[in-house]
Amino acid sequence: MSVTTWNLNGTKHHVLICNGSSCMRKGGEEATQAIRNKVAELNLDEAVHTTRTCNGRCKDAPVAIVYPSGDWYKQVTEKVAHRIVEEHLAGGCSLKESLIYEYDQKGFVSPENSDSIEGIDKVKSNA
Repeated sequence: MSVTTWNLNGTKHHVLICNGSSCMRKGGEEATQAIRNKVAELNLDEAVHTTRTCNGRCKDAPVAIVYPSGDWYKQVTEKVAHRIVEEHLAGGCSLKESLIYEYDQKGFVSPENSDSIEGIDKVKSNA
Protein backbone atom coordinates (compact mmCIF):
# COMPACT_ATOMS: atom_id res chain seq x y z
CA MET A 1 0.00 0.00 0.00
CA SER A 2 1.35 3.38 -1.02
CA VAL A 3 0.92 6.35 1.29
CA THR A 4 1.11 9.89 -0.07
CA THR A 5 2.69 12.60 2.04
CA TRP A 6 2.73 15.98 0.32
CA ASN A 7 5.53 18.48 0.81
CA LEU A 8 3.55 21.67 1.39
CA ASN A 9 6.48 24.07 1.67
CA GLY A 10 5.60 27.12 -0.39
CA THR A 11 1.89 26.35 -0.45
CA LYS A 12 -0.11 29.57 -0.16
CA HIS A 13 -3.68 28.26 0.07
CA HIS A 14 -5.41 25.18 1.42
CA VAL A 15 -8.90 24.54 0.07
CA LEU A 16 -11.09 22.16 2.07
CA ILE A 17 -13.82 20.94 -0.27
CA CYS A 18 -16.78 19.24 1.33
CA ASN A 19 -17.46 15.75 0.04
CA GLY A 20 -19.89 14.64 2.74
CA SER A 21 -23.09 12.94 1.65
CA SER A 22 -25.20 16.13 1.52
CA CYS A 23 -22.58 17.94 -0.50
CA MET A 24 -22.10 15.01 -2.84
CA ARG A 25 -25.84 14.96 -3.58
CA LYS A 26 -25.68 18.67 -4.39
CA GLY A 27 -22.66 18.68 -6.71
CA GLY A 28 -19.69 18.25 -4.37
CA GLU A 29 -17.80 16.03 -6.79
CA GLU A 30 -18.34 18.48 -9.64
CA ALA A 31 -17.20 21.37 -7.43
CA THR A 32 -14.12 19.41 -6.37
CA GLN A 33 -13.14 18.61 -9.93
CA ALA A 34 -13.86 22.17 -11.09
CA ILE A 35 -11.55 23.61 -8.41
CA ARG A 36 -8.80 21.08 -9.06
CA ASN A 37 -9.01 21.44 -12.84
CA LYS A 38 -8.93 25.25 -12.69
CA VAL A 39 -5.96 25.13 -10.29
CA ALA A 40 -4.12 22.93 -12.80
CA GLU A 41 -5.20 25.08 -15.76
CA LEU A 42 -3.81 28.21 -14.10
CA ASN A 43 -0.60 26.42 -13.03
CA LEU A 44 -1.35 26.99 -9.34
CA ASP A 45 -0.57 23.42 -8.22
CA GLU A 46 2.46 24.47 -6.18
CA ALA A 47 0.54 27.30 -4.48
CA VAL A 48 -2.76 25.52 -3.79
CA HIS A 49 -3.42 22.28 -1.92
CA THR A 50 -6.91 20.77 -1.88
CA THR A 51 -8.43 18.30 0.55
CA ARG A 52 -11.76 16.49 0.52
CA THR A 53 -13.54 16.48 3.86
CA CYS A 54 -16.87 17.12 5.55
CA ASN A 55 -17.21 20.69 6.77
CA GLY A 56 -20.47 20.32 8.71
CA ARG A 57 -22.52 22.94 6.85
CA CYS A 58 -24.93 20.60 5.05
CA LYS A 59 -27.62 23.26 4.54
CA ASP A 60 -25.11 25.31 2.52
CA ALA A 61 -23.89 22.37 0.43
CA PRO A 62 -21.53 22.07 -1.25
CA VAL A 63 -19.08 24.05 0.84
CA ALA A 64 -15.44 25.00 0.25
CA ILE A 65 -13.15 26.68 2.77
CA VAL A 66 -10.07 28.64 1.76
CA TYR A 67 -7.15 29.05 4.15
CA PRO A 68 -5.26 30.99 5.34
CA SER A 69 -7.95 33.64 4.79
CA GLY A 70 -10.61 31.54 6.54
CA ASP A 71 -13.32 32.17 3.96
CA TRP A 72 -16.18 29.65 3.89
CA TYR A 73 -18.05 29.43 0.58
CA LYS A 74 -21.58 28.08 0.17
CA GLN A 75 -23.40 26.40 -2.70
CA VAL A 76 -20.23 25.95 -4.73
CA THR A 77 -21.29 25.24 -8.28
CA GLU A 78 -18.76 24.67 -11.05
CA LYS A 79 -19.06 28.37 -11.95
CA VAL A 80 -18.47 29.47 -8.34
CA ALA A 81 -15.60 26.98 -8.07
CA HIS A 82 -13.89 28.53 -11.09
CA ARG A 83 -14.40 32.01 -9.63
CA ILE A 84 -12.91 30.92 -6.28
CA VAL A 85 -9.75 29.82 -8.07
CA GLU A 86 -9.54 32.77 -10.46
CA GLU A 87 -10.63 35.59 -8.18
CA HIS A 88 -9.70 34.41 -4.68
CA LEU A 89 -6.74 32.05 -5.05
CA ALA A 90 -5.13 33.73 -8.06
CA GLY A 91 -6.47 37.25 -7.59
CA GLY A 92 -6.68 37.69 -3.83
CA CYS A 93 -10.35 38.81 -3.71
CA SER A 94 -13.04 36.94 -1.78
CA LEU A 95 -16.40 36.30 -3.42
CA LYS A 96 -18.46 38.21 -0.86
CA GLU A 97 -21.82 37.09 -2.27
CA SER A 98 -20.93 33.41 -1.72
CA LEU A 99 -19.52 33.63 1.81
CA ILE A 100 -20.97 31.86 4.84
CA TYR A 101 -18.15 32.97 7.15
CA GLU A 102 -15.06 35.08 6.98
CA TYR A 103 -12.30 35.43 9.54
CA ASP A 104 -11.76 38.78 11.25
CA GLN A 105 -9.03 38.08 13.86
CA LYS A 106 -11.68 37.60 16.58
CA GLY A 107 -12.97 34.46 14.94
CA PHE A 108 -15.37 33.49 12.20
CA VAL A 109 -18.23 35.87 11.50
CA SER A 110 -21.08 35.82 9.02
CA PRO A 111 -20.86 38.67 6.55
CA GLU A 112 -23.58 41.31 6.60
CA ASN A 113 -26.57 40.40 4.45
CA SER A 114 -25.75 36.68 4.61
CA ASP A 115 -28.73 34.48 3.87
CA SER A 116 -27.12 31.35 5.35
CA ILE A 117 -28.68 29.73 8.38
CA GLU A 118 -26.95 30.37 11.69
CA GLY A 119 -26.62 26.71 12.57
CA ILE A 120 -26.39 24.85 15.85
CA ASP A 121 -24.14 26.22 18.61
CA LYS A 122 -21.03 24.09 19.09
CA VAL A 123 -20.83 24.91 22.82
CA LYS A 124 -23.29 23.07 25.03
CA SER A 125 -25.04 25.12 27.66
CA ASN A 126 -24.99 24.00 31.30
CA ALA A 127 -28.75 24.41 31.62
